[in-house]
Amino acid sequence: MNSIIRDINLAESGERKIEWVKRNCDLLRMLEEEFTKTKPFAGKKVALSVHLEAKTAYLCKVLKAGGAEMYVTGSNPLSTQDDVAAALVKDGLNVYAWYGATEEEYNAHIRKVLEVGPNIIIDDGGDLVHMMHTEFTDLIPNVIGGCEETTTGIIRLEAMDRKGELRFPMVRVNNADCKHLFDNRYGTGQSVWDGINRTTNLIVAGKNVVVAGYGWCGKGVSMRAKGLGAKVIVTEVNPIRAIEAVMDGFEVMPMKEAAKIGDFFVTVTGCDKVIDEEDFAVMKDGAILCNAGHFDCEIDMATLRKIAVETKEMRKNIQGYKLPTGQWLCVLAEGRLVNLAAGDGHPAEIMDMSFAIQALSAKYLVENEGKLNSMLIDVPFEVDKDVAARKLAFMGKEIDTLTEEQMAYLNASL
Repeated sequence: MNSIIRDINLAESGERKIEWVKRNCDLLRMLEEEFTKTKPFAGKKVALSVHLEAKTAYLCKVLKAGGAEMYVTGSNPLSTQDDVAAALVKDGLNVYAWYGATEEEYNAHIRKVLEVGPNIIIDDGGDLVHMMHTEFTDLIPNVIGGCEETTTGIIRLEAMDRKGELRFPMVRVNNADCKHLFDNRYGTGQSVWDGINRTTNLIVAGKNVVVAGYGWCGKGVSMRAKGLGAKVIVTEVNPIRAIEAVMDGFEVMPMKEAAKIGDFFVTVTGCDKVIDEEDFAVMKDGAILCNAGHFDCEIDMATLRKIAVETKEMRKNIQGYKLPTGQWLCVLAEGRLVNLAAGDGHPAEIMDMSFAIQALSAKYLVENEGKLNSMLIDVPFEVDKDVAARKLAFMGKEIDTLTEEQMAYLNASL
């Protein structure tokens, strides 16, 4: 075993975390049992870069049960949990990650999972795919295909595809209904506020919460803020989403205006410099800023660090920046993903669906090796529907089914 982790002696703590996740992930437990028998990934190397915490670890164990040779790293240095990494190594997986990795270390860890020549890539944010296409082009023929977990990664993949640069099929896992409808909305909504609340220990009720972006993640963050009693302001560049936010009962205005009145700011756009120097200058003293998008560029941290006349740690995971105008701005988790860098990420039951989609999409790639004509693939509807049906059954719920007469009526109406 050639793993690079912080401390193997942390494994016992990580094992307890993974076991708790397993207890609450009915779909993944079912797939683990199924894969143990069928071995769909026998002889296949899987390179995985997803936030390395307990739920991701259990996905890795499920893939290993299916015969995969796992090479694992994290997709964000501040979301890696060292005890979970140790538990995976103890269980025989190859892991290259530790909490707080420098940019150089982070890239070195990604190289370690790619240099083995993976057959399947499971990515979160696109760093694996990007490096494979820039530094390991000689190994691309080994790649059957891959799966992308998040919106940011899909944006990068679509840009590559438009330029004709994408050289193996990638499944857009984030586009599956059982992913974005639940993971992005309910998962992000709850986990972002878990991270903010545990980090700040401040009340949300009665405060002005500014949510930048009203995609599925922004909808979830806004909905939970409203539930906590906040007055929610949405900033958008898409007029359709802006109308939706208005009809959902939220105020809509440009960031330049929202910056003057916000108490909490949450960016969740997948874009760059959503909150910039002009916005910083007009913010309240003590305004709290955090990011729920994949990369730490939505809040212009480089500029904030440059213009600050003083910095200090206000509290664990809260860095204060004093501006020339005198007010202090408080940034959570260095502007990185607040729900993972300052929390435990999405609830287990939510990730159960998302990672079931991941596992079944990887299986689909293996089963259809050499048969896929497009470089960008949506999760097959049958997979999406199957995951939903299984999850609904585990929840103890039943739904109606169409009669033959009803099906004939609907088909005749088309």
